Amino acid sequence: MTDPAKPAELGDGEHLQVLGYEDSFHRSMSLWANFALGFTYLSPLVGVYSLFALALTVGGPPSIWWIVIVGAGQLLVSLVFGEVVSQYPIHGGIYPWARRLWGKRYAWMAAWVYIWAMIVTITAVSEYGSGFAASLFGIPADATTGLLLTLGLLVIALAINFSGTKWLARVARIGLAAELIGVIGLGLYLLIFQRKQEFSIFFDTMGVEGDGSYLTAFMGAALAGLFLFYGFEACGDVAEEVENPARRIPKAMMLTILVGGVSALFSFGGYVLAAPDLQAIVAGEDADPIPAILESTLGPVGAKLFLIVAVTAFLSCVLSLQAAASRLLYSFARDGMIPGSRWLSKVSAAKVPVNALIVACTIPAIIAVLVWINAGLLVPVTAFAVLGIYVAFQMVVLASLRQRLRGWKPAGPFTLGRWGLVINIVALAYGVFAMVLLAMPGASGDPLTDWVVLIGLAVVLGTGLLYLLIARPDRKSTAPEGDAVAVADEIRVRTGAVRAVQAPRT
Repeated sequence: MTDPAKPAELGDGEHLQVLGYEDSFHRSMSLWANFALGFTYLSPLVGVYSLFALALTVGGPPSIWWIVIVGAGQLLVSLVFGEVVSQYPIHGGIYPWARRLWGKRYAWMAAWVYIWAMIVTITAVSEYGSGFAASLFGIPADATTGLLLTLGLLVIALAINFSGTKWLARVARIGLAAELIGVIGLGLYLLIFQRKQEFSIFFDTMGVEGDGSYLTAFMGAALAGLFLFYGFEACGDVAEEVENPARRIPKAMMLTILVGGVSALFSFGGYVLAAPDLQAIVAGEDADPIPAILESTLGPVGAKLFLIVAVTAFLSCVLSLQAAASRLLYSFARDGMIPGSRWLSKVSAAKVPVNALIVACTIPAIIAVLVWINAGLLVPVTAFAVLGIYVAFQMVVLASLRQRLRGWKPAGPFTLGRWGLVINIVALAYGVFAMVLLAMPGASGDPLTDWVVLIGLAVVLGTGLLYLLIARPDRKSTAPEGDAVAVADEIRVRTGAVRAVQAPRT
């Protein structure tokens, strides 16, 4: 019997019709599979391993607190995203959200930045994963081997993505298990059985500040958290392949942040407490300390098992990144907003955007070849990725705040109610703070090195703006834009009509 006091919800197909689209995908992804996709994209194992030595060298053991600070800030961003995706559960994430909250040209710039940030991230994760694969198979990690293993990870992920959403979900769940074993399981083992430091070490700067202020050193270590906490938005990129996405995706995004944060804390903390020579790591004498920590605590066999877990996690991360990037490209193409729109918007018999997936594999492969030619390119091409992600995020947060001030009351089943405006403002303030930290120039004395993050972002923004002004893709698209208030009103009308019909049956 229906409760007339409980708000009715639109069916998935009806909700899409309100937004101007028809169902084109299999809705075979559950809440846990959607969470697994976001979690393996966020990948605390990848983030912690990549930045552990840098964080300790710059900020010492207290740099672990950036995981808490950034996790809290990104949780606020995920709450804002949750309200948006609950009203707009459509493929593409950042692009359709920015379009429906603001407009076509604004969405073009947000998506352009986000696409390139994701593509570069796919390359970077594949490159870092190739090092683990080389260690696992006992292969010398030279440039050519690294290229072949990087391309191998990209192609294997592409093949799995081609097979359909069910296989994507299965491998994402395997990756989730690998991540949890590799970060929480190993972290707990190190904390309980291999601890060589006291817990008070997380409040000991170990002299990293030198003669200056520790605040400067601590702020310099912010990347330890900022690099880690994105990927949760991928849960929304595949919205049309999720059952009841308006309710499940917000939960999946918040779970990704919470579980990812706890996992990262266990992992980072475990490595610090188990380090046999922590002072050498902080002093910068050991640039890659985790293998030595694993060898000393797990032994050769245990270290080899961890490598299997790590390679699985890296592969799953590449898989999730490709899936998210392809859905964004598909969404962009479906609205006629990108060159080759008809080709990119093609969906295969397995109900996946096959051509968009090819692009999400091919361009990272081309960048990998360029890195093989000049290894020094890896850092410059990836340096802007984190800032690009945060810029795209905050464009959605800003657009959401603008609509609230114009009277928008989110109409999806997930809402923040009266707290929405406050959370939106604080999330935007956090995002601006994070972008300032990411954009701060270095102090090496080499202008190219010190300003590479802003240079990379300027190149991407400049090329996107030029294409927008010259090709005017916004004029070629008739898809809806800036309709947050109107769509919310229509959803309320439709759910109200449903309640009116159901009420006499109670």
